[in-house]
Amino acid sequence: MALAVAIPAPGHSDDVSGGKTTGVYLAGQLLVAAPKIQDPRFQKSVVYMISHDAKGAFGLIVNRVTGSASIRNFLKGFGLEGGAQGGDLVVHYGGPVETRHGFVLHTTDFDDPLSRKVAGPFAWSMAPSAIEAVSFGIGPRRYLFALGYSGWGPKQLEGEIERGDWLIAPADETVVFELKGDESWEKARAGAAVRL
Repeated sequence: MALAVAIPAPGHSDDVSGGKTTGVYLAGQLLVAAPKIQDPRFQKSVVYMISHDAKGAFGLIVNRVTGSASIRNFLKGFGLEGGAQGGDLVVHYGGPVETRHGFVLHTTDFDDPLSRKVAGPFAWSMAPSAIEAVSFGIGPRRYLFALGYSGWGPKQLEGEIERGDWLIAPADETVVFELKGDESWEKARAGAAVRL
């Protein structure tokens, strides 16, 4: 499986310092789709926010599994042999933007030049380096591979939150890495306490 690897599109910054558009930037938190969202791309979705500033927002949907692939076959697509750990790589739908580009959300116990810390125990990196490390048994303790991402332009996300489309919840390793589908959405929604 040969996949392109990308970093956020232009206009999405890794600067997660606060701002004044609504007084709150959400990098490191979860966006939880409100029950009223019927758009199939986001219905009952949980989005881990990687970046959010005055230029826009960038995150990965973490509760939608779309399939799996052999880690060895995945790495062969990049000309890499990988290690003996093998196994399957669970593939998630990260969002509707650039769906052939891969991202790895992972715990901060894995670090290489391509890793970028977000907040708390969460970091992200470009594939395939994190997946290759997993194949050698030296990768992150927890990780999630996603194709595509969810992106918003300047003030777009703020408008959607003000309209009541999204709830905000603290990021939790269980919600992000373990639970899937409706179970992840229900747990994140139960923890949502903040609305801009």
